[in-house]
Amino acid sequence: VKDLKPEQLAERMVLRFLSEAVHCLQADVISSAVHGDIGAVFGIGFPPFLGGPFSYIDSMGPQTVVDKLEALRKEHGEQFAPPELLLKHAKDGTTFHGK
Repeated sequence: VKDLKPEQLAERMVLRFLSEAVHCLQADVISSAVHGDIGAVFGIGFPPFLGGPFSYIDSMGPQTVVDKLEALRKEHGEQFAPPELLLKHAKDGTTFHGK
């Protein structure tokens, strides 16, 4: 970890957060991507200009997020495994907000 640039470390933490947000939606801890975005922005200070975790995934593209998580998974283990719901969106080419 000492060899990581600040940008790499930040990306790694954000990807884990995005993954956990999808896990919450998948497990019905939150009822919708909209609620997850609002809760993250107003509840924990997720950067509003990114729109919340689900909007951010949509803007990056679910497949891009899966690819980044899979690369980290290969290097660092299962804690970076993408959630099934994210894999489904990537496979289907759909977004969380239906854009």
